[in-house]
Amino acid sequence: MNPLRFAPAVVLALLSGCASIYSTPPTAVHQPMTARPEPGPPAQPATGAIFQANQARPLFEDRRARHVGDTLTINLVESTTAQKAANSSATRDSSISGGITAASRVPLAGLAGMNVEAGIDSEFSGKGASAANNRFNGTISVTVIDVYPNGNLLVSGEKQVAINQGNEFIRFSGVVNPTMVTAANTVQSTQIADARIEYKGSGYIDESNQMGWLQRFFNVVLPF
Repeated sequence: MNPLRFAPAVVLALLSGCASIYSTPPTAVHQPMTARPEPGPPAQPATGAIFQANQARPLFEDRRARHVGDTLTINLVESTTAQKAANSSATRDSSISGGITAASRVPLAGLAGMNVEAGIDSEFSGKGASAANNRFNGTISVTVIDVYPNGNLLVSGEKQVAINQGNEFIRFSGVVNPTMVTAANTVQSTQIADARIEYKGSGYIDESNQMGWLQRFFNVVLPF
């Protein structure tokens, strides 16, 4: 068997492993993570008056997000705590006894008075406990990517921070009720439906915390 036949596959595997260091981690937030607003009407020619039609805004209109392409700020105030405990036990006992009192008709007379006893004892006990405590605080600005018929806003966004030789990604998406948006154009993450929050990283530091593809392969093929 020519070992050079496997050289291309090995090279591709090494290249894919090196490329994964700088690749963007996959996401589960709603796509796309940004959207361009619809083009507005053509600008009106300047007339020289104080009032300009192409720069006018309604007197009582606020700056809250309401259209595709508008942005708003999400206050991340997530805090979850969960605990679970389980305890079980089982016991089972059984016994069997028997004997031969007379063995006159048995060829081996020595069996007279033989007693047989058997017993089985089974016992099981198990305990389990788990606990989780997660906190996520911060802010992220997102873009309205869709407006539902009832007026709710589907928002999505990403914040990318480059630190030395790695990148940190903060992603968020969800459905916002416009009545929950404050006058400062902000909303709490706990008031958003179908919220999807991600905090991921890429780079050699994050890669060092992950199991290699070859080891994952053997864990699947040889789980024991």
